[in-house]
Order: sequence, then structure tokens, then C-alpha cells
Amino acid sequence: MSDIHPTAIIEDTVEIGANVHIGPYCHVSGGVRLGDGVRLESHVVVTGDTTIGADTHIYAFASIGSSPQDLKFSEDEETQLIIGARNKIREHVTMNPGTEGGGGVTRVGDDCLFMVGTHVAHDCQVGNHVIMANNACLAGHVELGDYAIIGGLAGIHQFCRIGAHAFVGVGGVVVEDVIPFGVATGNRAEVAALNLVGLKRRGFERQQVNELRAAFKDIFLNTQGPLTARMEAADKAYPEAPLVQELIRFMRAEENRGYSLPSRK
Repeated sequence: MSDIHPTAIIEDTVEIGANVHIGPYCHVSGGVRLGDGVRLESHVVVTGDTTIGADTHIYAFASIGSSPQDLKFSEDEETQLIIGARNKIREHVTMNPGTEGGGGVTRVGDDCLFMVGTHVAHDCQVGNHVIMANNACLAGHVELGDYAIIGGLAGIHQFCRIGAHAFVGVGGVVVEDVIPFGVATGNRAEVAALNLVGLKRRGFERQQVNELRAAFKDIFLNTQGPLTARMEAADKAYPEAPLVQELIRFMRAEENRGYSLPSRK
């Protein structure tokens, strides 16, 4: 049995799983599918072709699944927002579905925390265990890897990729890709170091971290030769180092964008 407050408006097209809680003055419409154990606090709006995974908890005044803030978007586009399981989506969060021109799907993984006022725009691809702090915003087509952390008030430019386990500091403005395991800070954010605190918390072996630190120094702090040549040299130097290889795969996956790099000042 589900617990639905009498003031909530639930349209007939909505699919509701078991043990769902829908609080006062919520409005759920369109092709929404709520998984088992989903909890909507008061005044939540969920609409569109939106799927919300089991045990996700959405707090007051969040707006989930409304049309993208993209002038090219047409209301007759058949696009989706897919949200995974066990996410916490706090007050005033907004998440938009995809667009036909961007692949059609905005996707959020499992076990993420979206703090007050965060925004996930159209066609974003968000991994698992991601944290976005208060009022951080993703523009369209952004990719966030697993365990990425985005600090409060940070803004991520459209089409940017933020690698797994990366950390973007408070107020950061990211206009180029941030490597996995990197720490990026500042307006036009620069990768200053590796996210060693995050690596330690997640239990990576010391040898793997040391290999990554050495490769980071060789690729990003060494000023001899072009970046691509330094990356290829690191690939050859650390062929069996899993974290280094993940970093190099990330860099090879996209050749048309730059990277947030350390300051040369």
C-alpha cells in the first residue's frame, strides 16, 4: 500500500510502486513512474516521461521532469529523465529531461545527493554516488563520473566532462574537462592537485595512489613537450596501473575539448 495525501494531485497516467509516500500538495503527471519506496515530501512536482528509482527521497518544492531550458526544445519531443535508486534530492532541486538533439535522455545514477537548489540540465549523464552541494548547476550535456563531488555555487559549462572521483571546489566555474581524481578550483577552474582525500576514503591501495601521483606529475606538472606526448609516455610507463589507465582512457575519449590544467603562474 502507498501513502498518498488527499491534497496531492496524481494523474491517471502515473505508475506508482509499492510503499510510495506522496505528501501534501504534490502534483505528479504525465508518464511518471515511481519505484517502490519512493518518498515525495510536500509541494513536489514530477512530470514528463520520468522514471524515479526505488527508495529515492525528494524534498519540498523540487521540480523534476519539466521541459528543458533550451530554446531549441519542442514540446512534442519524446525525451526522458531517468533517475536511479536511493537518491536524496533536496529542496528546490530542478532536473530536466533530454532533448532529441542531445540523445534524448537525462540520466542520474544511484545513491547520489543533490543539495538545495542544484540543477541538472537536459542530456546530462550523472554517475553513481555523486554529490552536488547547494546551488551547484550543470549545463546541458555535462557528464559526471562516479563519486564526483561538485562544491556549492559551482557552475559546469555545457558538454564538460568531470571524471570519476574528481572534486570541484566551491564557486568553481568549469569550462574544460576535469580529469578523474583531480581537484579543480577557481573561476575558469584549474586542476591543482589530485583528490587524495577522496581516494583514501574510498579505500584505494597506496601503491595505486602513488602510481597515479607519479603519472599526474609526469603529465600535468612536467612542461617538456606537448600534453599528448606526456600522456602517451605515462601510458607506456604505467601499463598495469589501474588508476593511471582510467585517467588515460578518460583523456583519449574526447579529443575536441581541452582540459582544466594546473596554473603556469
